[in-house]
Amino acid sequence: MKPAACRTALLFLTLILLHIDPVASETRAAAFPRLTGAELDVAALMEAAQHQFGTGNYTAAISTLQSVVSQSPSNGAAFYWLSRCYYEMHDFDGAVAQAEKSVGIEPKNSVYLDWLGRAYGGKADHDRSFFVARKVKKQFEAAIQADPTNVTARKDLEQYCLEAPSIVGGSTDEAHAQLDPIAAIDAVEGHLARAMFDLEALKKPELAEAEYRQVLAGKPQKPEPYFEVASFFQNQNKIADMKAAVEGAAEVKPNDPRLEFYRAVVLILSNADLPRAEQYLKSYLASTPDRSDWPSHAGARDWLGRLYEAEGKPGEAAEQYRAALQLDPGRKDTKARLAKLDKRSQ
Repeated sequence: MKPAACRTALLFLTLILLHIDPVASETRAAAFPRLTGAELDVAALMEAAQHQFGTGNYTAAISTLQSVVSQSPSNGAAFYWLSRCYYEMHDFDGAVAQAEKSVGIEPKNSVYLDWLGRAYGGKADHDRSFFVARKVKKQFEAAIQADPTNVTARKDLEQYCLEAPSIVGGSTDEAHAQLDPIAAIDAVEGHLARAMFDLEALKKPELAEAEYRQVLAGKPQKPEPYFEVASFFQNQNKIADMKAAVEGAAEVKPNDPRLEFYRAVVLILSNADLPRAEQYLKSYLASTPDRSDWPSHAGARDWLGRLYEAEGKPGEAAEQYRAALQLDPGRKDTKARLAKLDKRSQ
C-alpha cells in the first residue's frame, strides 16, 4: 500500500474510532483543498477532541490532543484545549502549563490570553497563592489590549476587580470602568455587567433586578443570559420570574440540557411536582458532563437532597448531601443542611 493510501486508511480508522463521519471528513477536504493529508489528519483530531471535551470525556480529549501536538507542535489551539481539559479535571498546574504554551505560540491571541488568566485564577484559588493571583489581572488586561472587543475578557476583568482584595489588584473603580465599553459592544452583556456591579460593589439587588429585566426585554438569542437571570431570581426567591427566565432560554434553545436543572429548581422552590423535579435532576446528572461553566453536579446533588427533605426522606437527603460534598467539599450550605439532618437523627 502506498504511503498516501496508508495515511487515508489510518485517517478513516481514526474517524471511525472517534465517531466522526468519514463523509464529513471528505466534505472537510473539499472545503479546504489546499490542506495536505497531514493537515487534514490534525483537523479531524481537533474536531474529535472538541467533541470529547463537550461530552465530558476529558481524559480521551487529552489523549487526542497529545496526538495533535506530536504532529503539530506549534498548534496553539491544541494547547488551549489541553488547558481547558486539565482545568475541568481540577489539574490547575496542567491547565496553566498548557495555556502558557498556547500564549507562547500566539502571544496576541486574545482568547488564549484570557484563558491563561482563568487558569491562573484556578491555580491561585486552589493554592491560595497571592503570587499567582497577581498574574490573573495582568492576563485579562493583556487579552483586552489584544482585542478591545473581547467582552468575555472584559467581564472576567470586572469580576476579578470586584472579588479580589486590593493587595492583588482588586478595585471597584477599575471594575466600573469596564461597564460602558461592554455596553457599547453588546447591549445585553452591558446590562449583565452592570447588574454584577450593582450586586457585588453597590450591594443593591433592586438596581441589579432592573438590569436583569432589561436583559429579558432584549430577548437574547443564546441561553446563557437567561440562565444568569434565572440564577439571580432564584437567589431573590422570585420563583415566577425565575420560571419566566428559564422558559426564555427554552425558546432560544429547546434542547439545552441545562434546562432540566433549572426547571427542577423552579419546581423544588415551588414545592410542586417533586417527582418530575427528581426526574429532571437525575437526567441532568446522567446526561451532562460536570463542567465549570454549567450548573455543577454537586449543586444538582444538593438540590436532590433538598427535594428528598421536602418529601420527608431524611436518609435519602443525607446521602445526596454527602455525595455533593464528595464532589465539592467547600459547599457551606450543604454542610449546614447535612449537619442539621445528622443532629435530628441523634
